[in-house]
This record gives sequence, structure tokens and C-alpha cells, in this order.
Amino acid sequence: MTELPGGSFAMAADLTITRMGYGAMQLAGPNVFGPPADRAGAIAVLRAAIELGITHIDTSDFYGPYVTNQIIKEALHPYPSDLHIVTKVGAVRDDEGNWPHARAPEQLRQAVHDNLDHLGLDALDVVNLRVGGFDSPEPGSIAEPFTALAELQQDGLIKHLGLSTVNAEQIAEAQSIAPVVTVQNFYNVAHRVDDDLIDSLAAQEISYVPYFPLGGFSPLQSDELNSVAARLDATPMAVALAWLLQRSPNILLIPGTSSVAHIRENVAGAALTLPGKELAELNGLWRS
Repeated sequence: MTELPGGSFAMAADLTITRMGYGAMQLAGPNVFGPPADRAGAIAVLRAAIELGITHIDTSDFYGPYVTNQIIKEALHPYPSDLHIVTKVGAVRDDEGNWPHARAPEQLRQAVHDNLDHLGLDALDVVNLRVGGFDSPEPGSIAEPFTALAELQQDGLIKHLGLSTVNAEQIAEAQSIAPVVTVQNFYNVAHRVDDDLIDSLAAQEISYVPYFPLGGFSPLQSDELNSVAARLDATPMAVALAWLLQRSPNILLIPGTSSVAHIRENVAGAALTLPGKELAELNGLWRS
């Protein structure tokens, strides 16, 4: 097995993971709702991730709901000693497939116990509190829900805490309650609102996990990305992932797929080193 692109990152003294991870959201059915059409294929993807050397899987019990975590348990339990599973709480799925907030303390306690049960774990490595909407933070205090998770951490059910879809003020508020080891927000080469935040977190040795590496691109930005990819004989996804790895050493990747071929392509493609000219061109996408 060759070394994964980007090497590893120490989220905490007892938590070192590969910067190249895997996001399990797409293992559920269409629109992340219900079971997958090919459960055996979903299991194969997870096992391929482990074979490739990935030690970081991102999931949530509200994917499906419950489906993704149940598949992870079926595919990988008992888990390899170096595998770390990061999950999210703070939302649920309703009967129409929407994602309403579920951040009351009792809802969070239930979500943590559900994740433990469906994953077959006694304690969760990292639990991210999802705060904002689909792709952007929502202002307001997060003291009550984060305190509820901190209490579950003190009870030994959670090892480390993180945040998802938050702003700098909410991160600071959470840090006044308990340590934060990771932040997961919408960010890519064409959507860089979090540039200053990433640098601030890097200075604190806190990981930043961007989601939607190809999301939110304008047609012009997509054309420019495709042009760079063609010149480098690479896929747009490979270029997008390589750019993120080169952007900052605290960035961790969780690209998702339900295809064994695609997960292998993502890992191989992220090993791409972007030349200076192309890197400068991609950096200019943010304001184009």
C-alpha cells in the first residue's frame, strides 16, 4: 500500500488520521434517504477505503436515516484499530426527507446513543454538532447544545468534539465550553468565504474539513476548472481535491462516492501536485 496523498493529521494526542478520508453520505439511497439500491456495492466501497489505507470515515445517523451507519457496522465491524469514525448530530430526517434541526439536549443525547448503537461502539471518536443550514452558518448562540455534548463527553460516550457549518464566533463560544478538534464547513476552490477561518484554525492546530469540493461553481468557474484539469490530464475532482490538500496542512478531505472505482480514482487523483501557474489560476476562481 502506498502512502495516501497529504499524509496524516493529528486531531488530538490520541487521534491521528489520514488527511484523505471518506465521506459515507452517498451510501444511503437517493437524496440520502432510504436504503441503497446496491447494499453489497456500498459494503465493497467501505472495504476498499480500508484497503487503500484510509483511517478517517465521516458519517451521521441521519444519513438514511440510520442506513449509512448500519452499513458501516456490517462492512467493517469489528473495526481496525487505526480506523476513526467521525459522526454528526444536530439534525434529523422527517418523512419528506427534509433535515430539520434537532439540537435540544434530549435530542442530542438520543442521537449520540443511536450513533453508538448503529455503529456498534462504546464511545464515539468525534461528534460534530451541526449548526447551520445546507451550506452556510446561521448566527446565534450554540452554548446549550454544545454544553449537552460536552456533558456526554464527560460521561465517556464521546472522545472529542467538533462543529459543522459554523462561524468564527460560534467556534470561539464552543471553545469556551470544551476543546474543539475539528470544524466542517462548505468550502472549495470556488467558494472561499472561510479563508481567514482556515488560517486561524491552522494556527491552533485544529483541522478543517471542507464538504462539497465541486459544489457551488458558476458555469465560468466550472469551465476554468475543466480547462486546468484537461491541461494536467486529470479529472476536475482530482484537481479540486489536490488544491484543497495544497491550500493548508490542516485541511482533511472526505469526498464521497458509492463506487469502488471512483474511490480509487479520488485517492489516486488527490496525489496530483498542482504547478505554480495552474495553482495561481485556480486561486483566482474565487472572485471570478
